[in-house]
Amino acid sequence: MQNKVIFFIGLLLLPITAYCQSEEKKEATKDTDTIIGDISVKNIYKQKAIDPLAPSKAAFYSALLPGLGQAYNKKYWKIPIIYAGLVTTGLIYDFNNTEYNRYRDAFKSRAAGLTNDEFFGVDANGNPLATPRISEDGLIRAQRQFRRNRDLSLIIAIGIYALNIIEANVNAHLLSFNVDENLALRPRVNYNYQSASADFGMSLSFKF
Repeated sequence: MQNKVIFFIGLLLLPITAYCQSEEKKEATKDTDTIIGDISVKNIYKQKAIDPLAPSKAAFYSALLPGLGQAYNKKYWKIPIIYAGLVTTGLIYDFNNTEYNRYRDAFKSRAAGLTNDEFFGVDANGNPLATPRISEDGLIRAQRQFRRNRDLSLIIAIGIYALNIIEANVNAHLLSFNVDENLALRPRVNYNYQSASADFGMSLSFKF
C-alpha cells in the first residue's frame, strides 16, 4: 500500500517537474508568453550588446573631425546641419574681417596725413574733397562694428564645434539606454469571463 502511495505521488510530481524545467529554459532564452484573450503569444526578447566606451569614442571622433561622431552614431542627417553652421559662420567671419581691414587701412592712411584712401572721396576732376565722405570717427566706428561682428562669428563657430562634440557624446549615451521589451509600457487585452467581454488597459512590465 505504501509503495502505491509513493508511486501515485511520483506521478503527480512528474508534470510539475517538467513544467519547472520548461520555465527555466524559457527564462534562459528570455521567452515569455503574453495572453491576449484566449490566445497565447510568444515573445522572444533580444538584448543588444552595449559598448560602454561608445560615448567617449563619439566625442573623440567629433573633436577630431566635426560630424565624424555623428557618423559613428549613424545619425548621418545631422552632418549637413553641422557643416552648414560652420560654413555660414566662416563666411560671415571672412566678410567682416575683410571690411575691418579696409577701414583700418583707411584710418592708418589718414593718421599718416594722406587723403587718397577709398573713403575720402574725390570730385569730378579726381581731386580729393575738402571734407572726406567718411570722417576719422566714422572709420573708427566702422572698425569697431566689423571687429565685433567678426569676433562674434568666431565665437559662434567655436560654439558649434563644441556643440558637435557634446551632441555626439550625449546621443551615444542615449543609444546605450536599455529600451528592449524587458522594460516596456504596452497595451494589454484581458478577457473578462464574468461579463464575457474584453477589458482594455495598459501594463508596465519590469523584468530583471
